[in-house]
Amino acid sequence: METIQFKIDSAKSQIDWIGRKVTGAHNGTIGIKEGNFIINSGKIIGGKIIIDIATIKILDVTDAATNAQFAGHLASDDFFSIEKFPTASFDIITAKQLTSNSYYLEGNLTIKDITHLTGFEVKLEESNGNAFSLAGKLVIDRTKYDIKFRSGNFFKDLGDTLIYNDFDLDFNITAQTSKN
Repeated sequence: METIQFKIDSAKSQIDWIGRKVTGAHNGTIGIKEGNFIINSGKIIGGKIIIDIATIKILDVTDAATNAQFAGHLASDDFFSIEKFPTASFDIITAKQLTSNSYYLEGNLTIKDITHLTGFEVKLEESNGNAFSLAGKLVIDRTKYDIKFRSGNFFKDLGDTLIYNDFDLDFNITAQTSKN
């Protein structure tokens, strides 16, 4: 069979995020700017996801002023340095098929121009031969990407202001080919 590129449909794809702290958690969404999956003989063999960090939204903070302040803090150098690094990326190096509809994707995750090898399991749902959806959760240690604000690894006596290092990215992606 031939190798086919499936382009990510940004309008139908997003990432749900959760960050936890001693006193609770925050959650929101991040857009996917673009990307693709390479399929050969019906199996994922590669691809790239460009994450649009500049679109990060906070869903659990309903007061507009507090939400804007929090969003500004996430955009700052304490967190994602969005002005300098508006995107992040995940480059798939290997895709190991686990079952008929699940894969373990391993690749290079780059945030703030810092790259680490990581991986996560995804479930694949093919809607037809020209499109599919994919979902999976990637857990990231933010301190590996120079996001150290209120991390217990770098600051002492934080008490109930401590923010846990791991955060969750739940990918929900739709991709399609232009092939008829």
